[in-house]
Amino acid sequence: MNIIRKASSTILRPQFNFQKVILFPGDGIGPEISKAVIDIFDAAKVPIDWEFHEIHKKRVTEQGDLITEETLKQVKALKYALKGPFETPIGKGYRSINVTLRKRLQLFANVRPCKSIKGVKTPYPGVDVVTIRENTEGEYSGLEHEVVPGVVENLKIVSYNACQNIAQYAFEYARANNRKQVVACHKAGVMKQGDGLFLKVCDDVAKNYPEIQFNEEQIDTMAFKLANDPTKIDVMVMPNLYGDIVSDLCAGLIGGLGLTASGNIGKDCEVYEAVHGTAPDIAGKNLANPTALLLSGIMMLKAMKLNDQAQRIENATYSVLEEAKYLTGDLGGKSTTTDYTKAIIDKL
Repeated sequence: MNIIRKASSTILRPQFNFQKVILFPGDGIGPEISKAVIDIFDAAKVPIDWEFHEIHKKRVTEQGDLITEETLKQVKALKYALKGPFETPIGKGYRSINVTLRKRLQLFANVRPCKSIKGVKTPYPGVDVVTIRENTEGEYSGLEHEVVPGVVENLKIVSYNACQNIAQYAFEYARANNRKQVVACHKAGVMKQGDGLFLKVCDDVAKNYPEIQFNEEQIDTMAFKLANDPTKIDVMVMPNLYGDIVSDLCAGLIGGLGLTASGNIGKDCEVYEAVHGTAPDIAGKNLANPTALLLSGIMMLKAMKLNDQAQRIENATYSVLEEAKYLTGDLGGKSTTTDYTKAIIDKL
C-alpha cells in the first residue's frame, strides 16, 4: 500500500507548488539515510510531498521483478524518484531491481559526478569528473544462455538508437554545465563493430557541438589516465559495463561510494539513488552516512529547477564535511547519523 508523507514545511503551500516525488527507502541502512534526507529537505523548506513505495523481497511478476506495475506507472506519472540501497535476493528467478528500473523505465543514462570534497583526505585533490554511462544495453542486456554444458554465451547488444541517445545526452550535459571536454571511452580496437558503432555515433554527434572538445580513448588507457592524473579528465561517456566499472573507480578517487551522487535519466522520468550497499552490519545503529543519498537528492532538486534549495543544502553539506567536526565512522569520525544530519540542518 502506498503512503504519502506530507513535508513538514506545508505551511508554505500558499507560496509554492508542492510536487510529489517517489521515495524508495531501501534495505539495511536505507530507512535511516532516507529519514536524514527527509529531515534536511524539510528544514530547507523544499516543496516536496514524498510518496513511499515498496520494493519487495519476493518476485511480484512472472519475469522475476521485485517491483509492481503500479509503482512503475507511478514513477512515470510523477517523473522523479529517489532510491535508497537495495539488496537483490541471490538465486535464480530474481532480476536486479536496478536492471528492472533501467529497462522498464528506459533510464538510458546514468550520470555520476565525482568531485573532491574539502575535509575528505584522498590521494587526488582537485578531482572533478563526470561519468555518463549507457544504461540499457551492452553486456547487461540480460541475453545469455548455455551453448553446451560448460560453455555460456553472453550477448553484448549495441544499437544505433542507444548510442545516439547517450552521446546526445553527454554533449547536452557538457553544454548545460559549462564543461569543456567529452571523452568517448571504448574498446573498438578489439570489438570493431559493437564499440566501433558507439565510437562512430559519438564522433558524429560531436560535430554538432564545436565549442566542446571531443576525444576518444580505449577504456584501458582511460583507466590508466584516471589513476595517473584524474584532474585532467572532464566528462566521459561510455557503454554500460565500462561505465559501471569506471564510475566506481572515480568514486574511489574522492573518498568512496558514500560520497557519490548518482542519477538515472530517461525521456519520461528520472531515478536518483545511493549506489553504495545496504551495510547490514550497521543497520539500525544510527551510524550510517547519508551523504550519497543526500547529494543524489540535490541532483534531483536541480533537475526539478529547485536550484535555491539545492544550493543551500549543498553548501551546508560541504561546509559540515570541510569542518570535519561531525563525520560518520566511514569518514574517520565518531558522529552518529543524527549528529551529522543535525549539523547540516544547523548550517541551513
